[in-house]
Amino acid sequence: MDPLSDVLSLLRPHAYVSSGFEAGGDWAVRFGDQHRLIKCYAVVSGGCWLAVADAGEPVRLEAGDCFVLPGGRPFRLGSSLDAPAIEAHEIFPPARRGGVVRINGGGGMLLVGSRFGVSGNHVDMLLDLLPPIVHIRGRSEQAALLWSVEQMMKELREGRPGNALVVRHLAHLMLVQALRVHLDMGEGRRAGWFFALADRQLGATITAIHADPAHRWTLQALAGIAGMSRSTFALRFRESVGEPPMQYVTRWRMLLACERLENTGDSVSAVAVSLGYESESAFSTAFRRVMGCSPRRYGRGYKAGPRRIGAVAGSPSV
Repeated sequence: MDPLSDVLSLLRPHAYVSSGFEAGGDWAVRFGDQHRLIKCYAVVSGGCWLAVADAGEPVRLEAGDCFVLPGGRPFRLGSSLDAPAIEAHEIFPPARRGGVVRINGGGGMLLVGSRFGVSGNHVDMLLDLLPPIVHIRGRSEQAALLWSVEQMMKELREGRPGNALVVRHLAHLMLVQALRVHLDMGEGRRAGWFFALADRQLGATITAIHADPAHRWTLQALAGIAGMSRSTFALRFRESVGEPPMQYVTRWRMLLACERLENTGDSVSAVAVSLGYESESAFSTAFRRVMGCSPRRYGRGYKAGPRRIGAVAGSPSV
C-alpha cells in the first residue's frame, strides 16, 4: 500500500457515527475533547465558522466545502465568531447513527458526515502525522467526494436495508478522498509528514520505505531515490518530517512490529526477520529504544507508546 493508506490502516478507523446537523438563526456550539476521533464532514448548504483549538485562525466554511479534523481536538462551530456558544452535550443526543439534528429549526446551514473511532496503542502518534484541520473548498475536481456526500445524505434520509454498511463505506471514502484532495491542493510548503507526501522527492523516499520496510536502507540509498546529495536530503527530510530519515525508517518498522505483536501470534524472532533484522537481539534493542519496553512485554499487553515520529465513546453525535 501507499504511505497514507498504511497509516490509516494502522489507525483502523471505523464509522462510529454518521449523521447530519442543521442550524438556523444565530448559533454556536462548542465541542470538547473528541477522544481520539477523526471527524469528516461536508457543508451541503449555507455556511458557518469553524475554530479548532491550537490550529490557527478560524476557517469560514461555505456550501461545497469539506473539513476533516484528524486529531480529536476541541472545536467550535457557529454562525459567527462572537456568537455565544453552548456546549454540544446540551443539544446533541448520545452517540447514535443516522438522522439530522436541528438547532433553531434549521434552515441556515446543513452539514453531513461521519466521525471515526480509532484503535491501537499508537493512536496518538499516528494522529500526529495528520494535519489538525483539513479544509477543502468546493472545487470541480471533488466529484468523487461530493458524490459520497450526496449518497450519504440519501442513506441518512431513506434508511433502507443495508444502511449501516453503505454509510460506513461512504464515510471511509470521504475520509480518504478529503485527505487526497488536500494533498493535491498544494497550498504552499508546509512542514509535517503528511505534507512531505506531496513533495515529489521526499514523497518518493517515504513511499519506498513503506513499500519495503525490511530493506537495508541507507542514507545514501534514500538520497539517491530523492535525487539529492546525502547532506541536502538529510537536512530537508528532517526539516519537513521532523526527524532524520534513518530514524523514521526504524520507527516505521517498530509500528509495523506493534501491529504484528498486537494482532497475530507471530513470535518475536519471526517479526524481527520480517522487518529485516538479522537477530532477535538487534530487533529487541531497537524496539525498546523506540517503544520504551521489550517486544515480549509489549506482546503481553503492555501499553507502551512510541516517543515520537514526525514533526508534528459517549460523545455528542456530531
